Amino acid sequence: MTDSIEVPEPGRSQDDGKARRGKRGKKGPLGRLALFYRQIVAELRKVVWPTKRQLSTYTTVVIIFVIVIIGLVSVIDWGFTEVVKYVFG
Repeated sequence: MTDSIEVPEPGRSQDDGKARRGKRGKKGPLGRLALFYRQIVAELRKVVWPTKRQLSTYTTVVIIFVIVIIGLVSVIDWGFTEVVKYVFG
């Protein structure tokens, strides 16, 4: 006597998804939009926001970094311009 065990297909449950639809299955488009908005607000509350001092420090570091990179690219561009002038005329 062999017992047959039913194994559901991968990615599917045995109850066909009708018994446990959850909140999204019952609401219309506006309900889903409201749920999405509530989830966004809940995630934003979890964010650790920087203090004013940290924010000013980060901003200063970024501005200095950008100025340094602009200077580096300008020097390299000037160098390539001089090389092209020398080679072509």
